[in-house]
Amino acid sequence: MDQPGTAQRSDPAATPRDQEEESVHRALERYYRAGKPPWDTGVTPPELITLVEGHDAVPPGRALELGCGTGTNAIYLARHGWEVAAVDLIDRAVDRARERAEAAGVTVRLLHGDATRLDELDVPGPFDLFFDLSCYCGIPPHRRDAYAAGLTQRAAPGARLLMFGYGPEPVGNPVPEVASWAAGVTADELHARFAGWELLDVTPGTNSVPTFWFTLRRDA
Repeated sequence: MDQPGTAQRSDPAATPRDQEEESVHRALERYYRAGKPPWDTGVTPPELITLVEGHDAVPPGRALELGCGTGTNAIYLARHGWEVAAVDLIDRAVDRARERAEAAGVTVRLLHGDATRLDELDVPGPFDLFFDLSCYCGIPPHRRDAYAAGLTQRAAPGARLLMFGYGPEPVGNPVPEVASWAAGVTADELHARFAGWELLDVTPGTNSVPTFWFTLRRDA
């Protein structure tokens, strides 16, 4: 059994990344060096709480969080009976998540690596739940098929994917720090990329810019 906060390290730099991927990595690192990133609020979103604790709650099983940041939601899942693995591209985020998991006294398998290259990490699955808070929408579009394939290969029959993402940048808005971030994510894109999954729900977020909660289910 892994100890609380067990972390596995890969070296994302060991796999050649193109210019767009490097831009994403540098931008994310700057957010963490500057302080708390805007997506890492320290508060578990009510959408995940409803899925885990609500009237039609998914029973605890194995969960994988993509882009776990400093571990807020991975720790929440572990506290509610889930066997949790969590991955993030930024090493300082994983280090902080490990510290927080140890302080909380829960076991979370923390992995430093790339959510689009899960084959390089020891996360064979199958998983019953995938959680993604702003990870997928930050991935360059040319790497998103690899992300979808990695999850699909590791999904148990009937597995859920709960994803929060920013919508496409409206025409005329300032260009974001990383060019590909303007693409955002849409329901049509997820339907096309996630073969063998059903898009169960799309709920607009409450942010001042277009955001959405997407719920997908792997075919049984």
